[in-house]
Amino acid sequence: MAGESKLYMFKPLVERWPAIKKPKGHVPFRTKLLWTALCLIIYYILSQIIIYGLDPQSADIFEGFRFVIAGASGSIVHLGIGPIVTASIILQLFVGAKIINLDLQDPDDRALYQGFQKFLVVIMILVEAVPQIFGYLRPSDALSSAVGLTGARAIIILQLFIGAMLVFWMDELISKWGIGSGVSLFIAAGVSSAIVTGLFSWLPSNANEPISLSNPPGGTIPKTIYLTSHMSLGELVDGGFEYILVRPPNPVIALIGTIIIFVFVVYAESSRVELPLAHGRVRGARGRYPLRLMYASNIPVILMSALMANLNMFGLILWRSNIPVIGNAWWIGKYVEGTTHPVAGGLWYLSRPNGLYSWFLPMIDRKYRLYLQDHEPWQMALRIIIYASIFLIGCVFFGKFWIETTNMGPDAVARQIESSGMQIPGFRRDPRVLKKILARYIPALTILSSIIVGLLAIFADLVGTVGQTSGTGVLLTVGIVIRLYEDIAREQAMEMHPVLRKFLGVEE
Repeated sequence: MAGESKLYMFKPLVERWPAIKKPKGHVPFRTKLLWTALCLIIYYILSQIIIYGLDPQSADIFEGFRFVIAGASGSIVHLGIGPIVTASIILQLFVGAKIINLDLQDPDDRALYQGFQKFLVVIMILVEAVPQIFGYLRPSDALSSAVGLTGARAIIILQLFIGAMLVFWMDELISKWGIGSGVSLFIAAGVSSAIVTGLFSWLPSNANEPISLSNPPGGTIPKTIYLTSHMSLGELVDGGFEYILVRPPNPVIALIGTIIIFVFVVYAESSRVELPLAHGRVRGARGRYPLRLMYASNIPVILMSALMANLNMFGLILWRSNIPVIGNAWWIGKYVEGTTHPVAGGLWYLSRPNGLYSWFLPMIDRKYRLYLQDHEPWQMALRIIIYASIFLIGCVFFGKFWIETTNMGPDAVARQIESSGMQIPGFRRDPRVLKKILARYIPALTILSSIIVGLLAIFADLVGTVGQTSGTGVLLTVGIVIRLYEDIAREQAMEMHPVLRKFLGVEE
């Protein structure tokens, strides 16, 4: 029963926890659009505010995951949505493993779950900020000499805390008063900015040196134009085409991979199973309930990528620690000084590839063996298999749990259709019948969609992406933009046809 959960001891705290007030009725479309745009503008401004007192030479442990967690390296929103997603992962794991006894179909248990998640986000902000300050985000010498090392660290932690809380509140504000999800919107904003830069930037790859054949422009289009116009035919044949097509920064193959992801996701998002519906009392009133091929959306990839990022963070912290047995243990994860990616150990097998030059070329050409980091080609192949397998299994797990916790399972959808007065023609009006029919499709679509988004993310990581945004970042952005467009269209439809609000479960 709900009262048996030990989490209920936190109910008084959850009820008094500050939160964005939920609107009592329908929010006009223009108001939603205004709040969404305002939060997006504030996010862009915050991403340009550099943390005061941070050493500019500090490494970024989440460099490979920065776009996925919607953070801007070295800015006040450095943590991005990391604490929000991590808190969600922890609660999902604990509830799924029955360590926390909650029935998420029960309204009281679900309210407690959602309320406690907000409290847990605050804890995770500190859990993620403090280790990073002691691990790799070093205060500048000027700030340390002015207020002391402890004071300097406290000032940086305070800035990280404020930035993460602002992101958290903006996400909640968009969810209640805006359009779509703040988490998704911030991810798309960061990735889109990086893709545009990766395509069109004329700045040289190494900003400290002038543009040359060995230091071409960073953007795919300017780089291709510059190299083809300044290289002779012999130079193009002798490594030039390889430089343009495969080697970083932003090779053409990465652009091709990005386009393939975009086209496939657009196609998959438009594919759906449509259940015919008819109104039980109004003769001739018919409709269809769409079940998307991408039913679990991009959430499984977000959660799995965040989990991988946290594993990498704790692996680096352990490598630099003196904890007995697990501290500085190469078999967990070995890191080279000044880098944030493992070069050996278990975490090396869980780290994602980043373009053909990082795995395929070293396996077929000895001159690229440096990228294997003292590993054999068969070990690289094993790494890709292990990484892909664990990533896909994690996506399926998070996809199934996400569907159940967000009222998208057969039970919740059946109740939603039944409450709207609709039913499937040829079947009696009974939620149990609807549930049985929906159970044929929703679980299978959940698993299939989770596997599809996982495979797309892995594919993009293998071939590389424009702007070094990672395959997950590109995949998420395409899906987010499509979903945002559909959400806007849905809001406009409800604005013109208020009767749709009841069917879609929107309060008046």
